[in-house]
Amino acid sequence: MTVVKDESGREAADDEGDMPGGGDAYVPSQRRLDRERHKRTRARRATAIAAVSTLVTAVVLYVVVVSAPGWERTKETFFDGHYAREAFPKVLEGLWLNIRLLLICGVLVLVLGMLIAIARTLRGPVFFPLRVLAAAYTDFFRGLPLIINLMIVVFGVPALRLQGVTVDPVWLGGAALTLTYSAYVAEVFRAGIESVHPSQRAAARSLGLSNRQALRHVVLPQAVRRQVPPLLNDLVSLQKDTGLVSIGGAIDAVRASDIIAQRALNYTPYIVAGLVFVALTIPMTRFTDWVTARMDRQRAQGGTT
Repeated sequence: MTVVKDESGREAADDEGDMPGGGDAYVPSQRRLDRERHKRTRARRATAIAAVSTLVTAVVLYVVVVSAPGWERTKETFFDGHYAREAFPKVLEGLWLNIRLLLICGVLVLVLGMLIAIARTLRGPVFFPLRVLAAAYTDFFRGLPLIINLMIVVFGVPALRLQGVTVDPVWLGGAALTLTYSAYVAEVFRAGIESVHPSQRAAARSLGLSNRQALRHVVLPQAVRRQVPPLLNDLVSLQKDTGLVSIGGAIDAVRASDIIAQRALNYTPYIVAGLVFVALTIPMTRFTDWVTARMDRQRAQGGTT
C-alpha cells in the first residue's frame, strides 16, 4: 500500500484506490479531495461564465435589432401574430407532403446510391463500361445544381408528352431529388467500401467465399457501419430540400406559406414555415451527433472497426 502524508502530517491512502489496513473502508486522501473540489469549482465557474456570456450576447443582439430604424416595419412584415396563426395549420398540412417525400425518397436514395457505389467498385475489365457509366452519373448529378435538376425534370418531362409517364409535380420532384441525392450517397458508400482493408476481402476469399459473398457479408456491413454519420447528414439535407418541390406547384409546407404570403403581402408565413422545418430538422441533427459520438467512443475502445 502506498502511504502519503497530508498537510497535517497524518498518513492517508494514496488517491489511486489503495485500501488502508486490512478490510477497512476506503478513505480518499486529502490530495484526491482537493482535486475533486477543484474540478467542481472549475465546472461551476465555467457554467457561470457561459451563462453570463450567453445572456450578454442575447441582450446585445436584442438591443441592436430593436433599435434598428426599420424594426417596426420589419416586425409588422415578418412577425405578425395574426398571419402566423393563420399560416401555422396550413404549413403543418403541407409538411405532411414533405415528410412523405423524405421517407420515400430516402429509401430510394439509399438503394440507388448503394447500387451505383457497388458498380463503381466492381473489378475486372468486363465491368469497365459499368464503372464509367456510374462515374459519369455521379459526376453529372453532383455538379448539376438541384434547383436546375428539379426544373428540368418537373417542366421538361411533361413537355415530352410520353405515354404512361406521370406529370404530377410531386412524383417528378421526388424523382429529381432521388437522382441528385443518389449521386452524393453513392460517393459516401464508395468511400466506405474503399476504406475496408483489402485483407478483409482476401480473408473472406480464403475461407471459400466468392467475390459477391465477400462483398455482401464482409465488405458492405463494415462500409455501411462506418458511413452512418455522413448518411444521416445527407438525409437531414434531403429533408430540407423536399421544400424545393414547390417550384412545380406541389402544395407542401413552403408552397402553403407562399400562397398566404402572396395573398396577404406579408412574409410572416415564411418565418412560420422556416421554424417548422427547423423544429423537424433539429432532432435529426442531434440524433446524428449522438450516433457519431457513440461510434467514435466505440472506435476508441476497439468496439468497432
